[in-house]
Amino acid sequence: MALLQIVEPGQSQAPHQHRLAIGIDLGTTHSLVATVQSGLPRVLPDEQGSVLLPSVVRYLADGRVEVGEAARLAAAGDALNTLVSVKRFMGRGVEAAQQLGERLPYDLVAHDSGVPYFRTVAGDKSPVEASSEILRVLRQRAEQAFGGERAGELAGAVITVPAYFDEAQRQATKDAARLAGLKVLRLLNEPTAAAVAYGLDHAAEGVHAIYDLGGGTFDISILRLNQGVFEVLATGGDSALGGDDFDHAIAGWIMAGAGIANPDAEVQRRLLQTARKVKEALSSRESVTLNLAAGTGGAPADWQDTLTREHLEALIAPLVDNTLRACRRALRDAGLKPADIAEVVLVGGSTRVPLVRRRVSEFFGRPALDHLDPDQVVAIGAAVQANVLAGNKPDSDMLLLDVIPLSLGLETYGGLVEKVIPRNTTIPVARAQEFTTFQDGQTAMSLHVVQGERELVADCRSLARFELRGIPPMVAGAARIRVSFQVDADGLLSVSAEETTAGVRADIVVKPSWGLADDDILRMLRESQELAVADMRARALQEARAEAERLWIAIEAALAADAALLSGAEQQALSDRLAALKALAAGNDAGAITAATEALNHASEDFAARRMDAGIRTAMAGKTLNQFEEH
Repeated sequence: MALLQIVEPGQSQAPHQHRLAIGIDLGTTHSLVATVQSGLPRVLPDEQGSVLLPSVVRYLADGRVEVGEAARLAAAGDALNTLVSVKRFMGRGVEAAQQLGERLPYDLVAHDSGVPYFRTVAGDKSPVEASSEILRVLRQRAEQAFGGERAGELAGAVITVPAYFDEAQRQATKDAARLAGLKVLRLLNEPTAAAVAYGLDHAAEGVHAIYDLGGGTFDISILRLNQGVFEVLATGGDSALGGDDFDHAIAGWIMAGAGIANPDAEVQRRLLQTARKVKEALSSRESVTLNLAAGTGGAPADWQDTLTREHLEALIAPLVDNTLRACRRALRDAGLKPADIAEVVLVGGSTRVPLVRRRVSEFFGRPALDHLDPDQVVAIGAAVQANVLAGNKPDSDMLLLDVIPLSLGLETYGGLVEKVIPRNTTIPVARAQEFTTFQDGQTAMSLHVVQGERELVADCRSLARFELRGIPPMVAGAARIRVSFQVDADGLLSVSAEETTAGVRADIVVKPSWGLADDDILRMLRESQELAVADMRARALQEARAEAERLWIAIEAALAADAALLSGAEQQALSDRLAALKALAAGNDAGAITAATEALNHASEDFAARRMDAGIRTAMAGKTLNQFEEH
């Protein structure tokens, strides 16, 4: 009798066979790849033994592409063709990218798709293409480490993204991986990956804070850990704040002191490289002396000055304060205080700055965990998760429950937002809500998917639009449109709409072509709090106007059909109230509009009763009571 071996989906049938999977930290400054070998995670080095791959891509006129250290060394001399900190441009629109480009030496151009491109000697290149070059090098590094025979057996990769990456930024990362020939097992939030690397799933139950300050992004995540389950209670941060901004602050100080104005692309790049070296030196020293000869770096005269650690801390203190404000907001969202946090984990190379470590420890009231290399910890955690998803640890009970950073919803009548999935909802998640038609005989509905915390569509970010057609013609409010939102484990959204009586259906995978502009997420959250009262008033006004319009459309239709049921004086009285309601609806007094709507509704009750009586008389005309009983 043949024996059947039963396995879980995706798990190897040979118990001894290890499926090859990798974890990738696609960083702003450096990127890394790691894997699990012999049960232990390790970061994979290149041929020179370096585990850090500079996230720098250089395009050459002959079509060659340099990635990593060689590109970094050429950055100052070939600024326009060498892309540094490209992660900051992922999933962003042209306007947001141009704002970033003002501080970085790039020649940005807009394409029809709305995606910004970098103009290089090899042609226009998108941020996704540049990121794919970095990912391709990491994939090749992993394949070389696995050996020739099994190099083609790579099961896939877990790629990390900032927790505060929005829909477009996540989708751009996934597109870059596909271009690099990688199968994405999952997009994993960087703070969650760090928690996995620290083995916090084996710690006692408790709440932990992951403070992740990289080269271009900042995240704070509050996680509750319970028997291997990672539940993200809240996230916060800024997808355009990081160590690069520390460098810009130092470069600005140099330019002001040396009298450098309007530097060209190469001078900008050299200034930023100098600033970065100064920042790193001041992490272990108390002062650094800088010298610029006349003409060097655009300096009009010889210049020398000393930057102390104390002065550096004064320059970057506002940026560090911004990260702590995000920490405070995340704790408030989670309903916690700093004293409720069991451990604080530092992630990202920028946490090496002494001021950052000191302020974070002061804020949470405890020393932060930093015994793992902050540059490697995210890649290690991604490798551990990739190993689980590849089916190599069938006995693993580790479960990662991340959250969405901003609410998702639909535009409703009057330009209002109906939130379907609130922010900080655990993913994956599916939610459905019923809507209906506004006008009689309506056979189609336009659906507008938005993201944000405000009450009005104009104050939120548009994600996608699609239409549901084929709705059976019915009276207003009779149709039942069920709209379903699904956010997968990668944080990507799909939306479907179905008219339940006829079964007509429409679907869309939300794939916007650009992301939020600089500080948009923080601005959305801040404005939702600061303007909450104003938003509620605006919503009340829009709802009052919508209800008024619904009523006057119905009454005008009734008058057009059955005005003969009213005397001339009654018609005039109703028309006067209609005119008064329309005039009030053009104003901003929600209470007055509501009162006038109620008054008109009350005034039309007798007319509605007469219409009903007339309808019944018409239906009964020429019929006997027995005929109605037969039916």
